[in-house]
Amino acid sequence: MRARRVRNFVLVALVVGAAGGRVARAQQDLGHKTLGTIGLDAGELPEPGLYVEDAVGAYRADELIDRDGARVPVGLQASALVNVFGVAGRYELPRLQTTIGASVTMPVARVSLSTDDPRASLDDFGFGDLYVQPLELGWRPFRDDVVVGYAFYLPTGHLAPGGNDGVGSGHFTHEFSAGGTLYFDRARRWKLSVLASYEHNERKQNVDLTRGDTVQLQGGTGVELGRIVDLGVAGYALWQVTDDKGSALPPVLAGARDVDYGLGPELNVTVPQLRCKLVARYTHDVYVRSRPSGSVVIIALTVSAWRAR
Repeated sequence: MRARRVRNFVLVALVVGAAGGRVARAQQDLGHKTLGTIGLDAGELPEPGLYVEDAVGAYRADELIDRDGARVPVGLQASALVNVFGVAGRYELPRLQTTIGASVTMPVARVSLSTDDPRASLDDFGFGDLYVQPLELGWRPFRDDVVVGYAFYLPTGHLAPGGNDGVGSGHFTHEFSAGGTLYFDRARRWKLSVLASYEHNERKQNVDLTRGDTVQLQGGTGVELGRIVDLGVAGYALWQVTDDKGSALPPVLAGARDVDYGLGPELNVTVPQLRCKLVARYTHDVYVRSRPSGSVVIIALTVSAWRAR
């Protein structure tokens, strides 16, 4: 029974919250449920066009932190490797001084989990949940950017019977987001970019368990060097604002709410001749409650398949 509780604790925090296959944002929003997957461009307004992106994300954690900040002695070794392919488009509406965009991504992930008790272990591979953003609106008042959007995650990922194992979340999630980018100079070289999102989770399929809603901030601040390189610091914060609920909720998780703060360096390189952008980002948790404590590495390549101008 203890092994099952520990396993459920980690799976809810890791598979649903950290390895659910929502990786990527370089020039378009391709899904950002996983912390550390957006940074310097989080609230930036992309130019009109069609973008194709492929991103690889690696997550690793070796500590499980309880609601009081104490380390849970379970010998945790958790990791996830995710590859995401996505397509995003944006169109300008000149008369309304507005841009409108949409995007869709499909991830493939491998999730591995081991503890001191072999019964609490997991090693699984498969498709993650489909991310769809049917609407994102953007404005550029003066030299700054403002964006708002709605997206959802479809439980299309692999999930074992009972809803406890697999790389999919097993539930539908609504995501509402708003943010922007503040530029500190006329040349738009120095910037601060932030995107806030609220995620409402519905009941998991075939099991009486509903994850609590969360609020998160992701973004970063940095500088553009020579119109080719962006260098800066990315960061994130997450707060669970409602409790997990349902008869399948392990007692050890009752009333526990996730909290997570993290930061790390980011380097972006734009190659105008190839119409592409390469993003490299590393972030590490610095404050955690009720979830694993770990780090994320993101490598993403975005190619501009078509530009309006």
